[in-house]
Amino acid sequence: MGASKEFPLTRQDGTPFSDHAAVEEPLQLIVDGHPLAVLMRTPGHDHELAAGFLLTEAVISHPDQITNIDTDSRENHALVFLADDVTLDLQRLTRHLFSASSCGLCGKATIDAITTAHPPIPDGPTFDPAHILTAPDALRAAQVTFNDTGGLHASALFSQSGERLVLREDVGRHNALDKVLGHALLEGIDLSSCFLLVSGRVSFELMQKALAGRLPLLAAISAPSSLAIEFAQESNQTLLAFLRPPTFNVYSGAERLRP
Repeated sequence: MGASKEFPLTRQDGTPFSDHAAVEEPLQLIVDGHPLAVLMRTPGHDHELAAGFLLTEAVISHPDQITNIDTDSRENHALVFLADDVTLDLQRLTRHLFSASSCGLCGKATIDAITTAHPPIPDGPTFDPAHILTAPDALRAAQVTFNDTGGLHASALFSQSGERLVLREDVGRHNALDKVLGHALLEGIDLSSCFLLVSGRVSFELMQKALAGRLPLLAAISAPSSLAIEFAQESNQTLLAFLRPPTFNVYSGAERLRP
């Protein structure tokens, strides 16, 4: 199954035509034999999605803690096997994932809990706004499936000098980010001097995932939520939004922006 699927349709005037829709299917994540989560995602880069999800849920912090990710044995399943020294806290994960799925993540207590698992970002490095302003065109040019469907979110990782390193698309904005973070984890990319651009709005969940990846700067084409702004300030992350050249708004971490 590809990232898009063609459907026969009919226009209002009765004219037949066909169009593509973004594929959405469940991915069952099984870790060391334990069903952990069902992720509604666009198929593709499933091993990166699994790795990124485990990183942002604080199950792992290093690629060596994963011994194997099998996405071939069973359709729409990711079978993950962890190193012997990794403790899988199923009770904590089940409680947290239930809370997230029922919109229970909110408020200062949650911010404190997340920053305890993932400490705030250290000061530095600095980024040239001119490089950041080139990122939206680079992101848009690489949104291949979005061009066919108009229905996918994208997350893209950029170097400090503005080079696009990786882009992933998905029906879920959080999945797109997990795929990017999973790619960086598995490929050994140091994110401490990189920045991230997301194609839509930025929520609390995206900020906490960026913190888990140790990304110092996150930019968004659209608006941030109030909790995303508060979280960025608490975690010492630079947050830019409404990135629409030649301008953007700075919500947190302006000291990282220098020519």
